[in-house]
Amino acid sequence: MFKRKPTPLLTYLSQKTEFEGVLHAEGMLRVDGIIHGTVEVNGDLEISTSGLVEGPEVKAKNIVVQGVLKAKVWAEGKLTLSRTARLEGDVVAGSLEIEPGAYYTGYIETRDAKSLPPARELPELYGTTEV
Repeated sequence: MFKRKPTPLLTYLSQKTEFEGVLHAEGMLRVDGIIHGTVEVNGDLEISTSGLVEGPEVKAKNIVVQGVLKAKVWAEGKLTLSRTARLEGDVVAGSLEIEPGAYYTGYIETRDAKSLPPARELPELYGTTEV
């Protein structure tokens, strides 16, 4: 009779929680605690200022880092580094946003870069003479 919108799934790792191993999450994952290992999220990942993710690989649709991330990063969409972020590792992302104050070391590759718009014709200058 009535169709309900599916509620987005949220996995939350609290500030005093530590996880070690391979973590697969559906929906969104918010990390306020510590993860040591591989992280695969079929949705968005947020690492808060108190969060730390350290491992070989992190994959998600969009990633927002406010804390510490030490891994090879695969962001299908956008990777955002806030001013409090610390990222150590190579990145492959659809797009990248880095706020002033963020720390980053590693290699960055963006995919599907849209080509720049074609250069517009410059207007002809009046009063000039050809030589």
